[in-house]
Amino acid sequence: MEWLFASGHAADLILGVLLIEAAWLRLRRGWGWGMIAGLLGPAALIVLGLRAALTGAAWWWIALPLAASLPLHLIDLRSRLAARRRD
Repeated sequence: MEWLFASGHAADLILGVLLIEAAWLRLRRGWGWGMIAGLLGPAALIVLGLRAALTGAAWWWIALPLAASLPLHLIDLRSRLAARRRD
């Protein structure tokens, strides 16, 4: 099982599950791509940072997706708060 983490494939599996979840939200729930990106985008970026860390990538390959996940998460929160106020 060590190879699963040393190779970064553990993160690939998580990304695959996120992709399946995105497809389910789109096809079964009728969510728009913007809502899906807001919900799953930060998680995908954090997992990409994890993959970079597991495979021994340079520090900036780890920091870049982690840093990018915060603004996407904040945009998602803002849209959820705005939707709650409209209801």
